[in-house]
Amino acid sequence: MINSFPINFPINEIWLIAIALNTILGAIALMLPRKVLTTAGICHAWGLGIIIWGCLGWQGYTVIFSYLIVGSGVTRIGKEIKETKGIAEKRDGARGPENLWGSAATGAVCAIAQAIAPNPIWLLAYVASLSTKLADTTASEIGKAYGKSTFLITTLKPVAAGTEGAVSLEGTIAGVMGSLLIAVIGWAVGLLTSPWSLLWCMIAAFIATNIESLIGATLQNKYDWLTNELVNGINTTIGAAIAILIAQSLHAFNLLLI
Repeated sequence: MINSFPINFPINEIWLIAIALNTILGAIALMLPRKVLTTAGICHAWGLGIIIWGCLGWQGYTVIFSYLIVGSGVTRIGKEIKETKGIAEKRDGARGPENLWGSAATGAVCAIAQAIAPNPIWLLAYVASLSTKLADTTASEIGKAYGKSTFLITTLKPVAAGTEGAVSLEGTIAGVMGSLLIAVIGWAVGLLTSPWSLLWCMIAAFIATNIESLIGATLQNKYDWLTNELVNGINTTIGAAIAILIAQSLHAFNLLLI
């Protein structure tokens, strides 16, 4: 079973801690010379952080904070190589509000759902959504910098690194490791209590990330409204949904491997 963290609304001590902590961290982030988030991104992260701590406590906060730090670090790996190719992240990798919510909106919904109607499935979905996003980030960034051969997922024809829908062996392996890292952190803090849940998060992340690549290869260039941030949101939602589907399927067969 996965631990449950029921939260009673309205404001109580945990929400006051959330406000104080995120205000302090936000102020520190604004003063740093090199920012992980833009100024607007920091303001939105303040609100997101309050939601996550208020709904899931330090456990949920640790998971999403780990994603932010690792994801931002991965973006800077091979930065010179990606800049030479012209495919480095804009703003020196600093994330704005659109990036923040594209990555974390699904997790925030799962956290709120857990606070309103506690159920272990929401915790699995929360961790799976962030496992999926880190899988996507690591696969993309490592693949762009160090992928020796990059192929379009729909045709397997060689394409330039950074092409929408492109995949590489190096990026895929990095993505699997990224998803495992977030799942392990979720397990270490008690959101997940079964080692099997690590596998479910990895499977969900792998499938969702490849579906995202398919969307990028077939649809993203056809529709202007299908932005990277929206696709990221779709990606994390699919990852969370697949994890829920796995868990519910196991429950239907009385296999409590979650």
